[in-house]
Amino acid sequence: MTRSLLLAAAASLALLGASSADTASTAAQPAMLASIKSGAPTRMVYELDARAMVFILPVSGRASFTVDMKPDAYAIKSRVRTTGLADIFVNYDMNLTAEGQTTVKGLKTTKYVSENKDGKKDRRVELDVTDKGFRMTAKPRFGNLGDPAATAEQVIQTNDPLTALITFALEPRAKGADVCGGPIRVFDGRQLTYLHLKRGKTGMVKQKTPAWSGDTIECHVTMDKIAGYKKGEVNKDTLTGIDGPIRMYLAPLENGSHVPVKIVADTDKIGKVTLQARTLRFEPLVTASTHTGGSGGGR
Repeated sequence: MTRSLLLAAAASLALLGASSADTASTAAQPAMLASIKSGAPTRMVYELDARAMVFILPVSGRASFTVDMKPDAYAIKSRVRTTGLADIFVNYDMNLTAEGQTTVKGLKTTKYVSENKDGKKDRRVELDVTDKGFRMTAKPRFGNLGDPAATAEQVIQTNDPLTALITFALEPRAKGADVCGGPIRVFDGRQLTYLHLKRGKTGMVKQKTPAWSGDTIECHVTMDKIAGYKKGEVNKDTLTGIDGPIRMYLAPLENGSHVPVKIVADTDKIGKVTLQARTLRFEPLVTASTHTGGSGGGR
């Protein structure tokens, strides 16, 4: 997974926590995905900030997301922009979209589109996934698909970066299961990465962000580069520029979700990078069936 997609994926996690924070103080609700499947389409709208310092100069990023979830399908639209002086925050201007199937157990990718315009290697990637394989097109084409390249058998077990991390936050946990969960299997059209999560501090950790104030669960995230990378990069457990595990703080919500409200990564060039939810709207999704009582698509 490229650094730009790491930011986008991490952003989707952190912003998701913001929406759920608004529901945490209310009465217990059915699990979110079960509620959606039962006929409660939901829209989430988020904005996330990422911040770091290079000497005395600020490095920043911003991501906005709209997640529409219906009983049988979902769609995600995202814009990620970063400005900075170090290689982890080069100037990305990305538009990402994902869509797929909604189930009570999670979301499953069927289509993912990534458009990056950074003035150097502008590229559009389209990925279509079925239960038997995948098709990817890139303009301009990739010079190669990695050594080794991802196989169909591997890809059908994954989700795109946005879907993988959003469904991680929403998927119900079995009683007694590790809250941090994982592994999260991610494929962006070329690179296939496994994110491994394990509990950090055993107790609850207080966190205060614009979207959440209270107890959180600390998870440590490391990465295995499975396929689609340069020869010799496979099986390294971190991305270039990341020093040690990424620390992710999950807010445990009454609806059963465990959603990140803050993500912190230590880098070997610019120090600490922090992502946290900035703004959010969490609302019923208005669809044609809402007004007519019949089947229909979203607006």
